[in-house]
Amino acid sequence: VMFSDIRGFTDICEGMTPKETFDFVNHYLGYMEPVIRKNNGFIDKFIGDSIMALFHDSVDDAIDAAIEMRRTLQQFNADRTDLGHEPINSGVGIHTGNLMLGVVGGEGRIDGTVISDAVNLASRLEGLTKIYRTSIIISEDTLIKLNNPGKYNFRFLDVARVKGKKEAVYIFEVLDGEPEDIRELKMLTKNTFGKGIEAYKNRNFNEALELF
Repeated sequence: VMFSDIRGFTDICEGMTPKETFDFVNHYLGYMEPVIRKNNGFIDKFIGDSIMALFHDSVDDAIDAAIEMRRTLQQFNADRTDLGHEPINSGVGIHTGNLMLGVVGGEGRIDGTVISDAVNLASRLEGLTKIYRTSIIISEDTLIKLNNPGKYNFRFLDVARVKGKKEAVYIFEVLDGEPEDIRELKMLTKNTFGKGIEAYKNRNFNEALELF
C-alpha cells in the first residue's frame, strides 16, 4: 500500500481560486498517475492532493513507482518554475500487509475501497516523512519482502510508534528518489548516521548529536 501527499498543500493553495486549485491538482496528478500505472500499480483513490495506490504483484513495483514519482516531481517542478511558481515537495509512505478490497456505503451511496490495518500504517508512514524530513519511508515488512533489495539504496531511520499502533515499527528511508547530490551525500555518511542512531537509542545524546 502506498500513500503519497504534497507537502504544505494548504499553504500552496492559499490565495488560489477553486478552479486554480483544481487545475493545480489535476496538473500534478497528470504527472503521477501514469507512473503508478506503468509500475503495475492500481490507484484506489485520490484524496485531494493525496494518492492511495495498491501494488499486488510485488513490493519492488511500489518502490520503483515511488522512486520514479520523485524523479517525475523534478520535471513537474521545472514546469512550475517556468510558469513563475515555487517548486513543491512530496512524501511517500509504503507498507506491506493483508487487506480486503470491497464495497462500503449505504442506500444513498456506495463506493469501492480497501480496509486494513496495513492501509492505516501506510498512511502514518507518509505522515512521518514530514517529521523525519525524508521523501520515501518504508516499513520493515516492506523491506524484507523485496525481491531484489540490492537494487536499492536505503538506510535505517528509527523505531517509531505511530498513532493507532501499539507495537513500534522499524522504518527505513529509500534514498534513490533523492536528487543525485543529496543521495550521494547520504550514502557517504550512512555509517556515521547509523552510529548516531545507535548512540541516540542508547541515550548517549551528546555523542549522537556530534555524529549527526
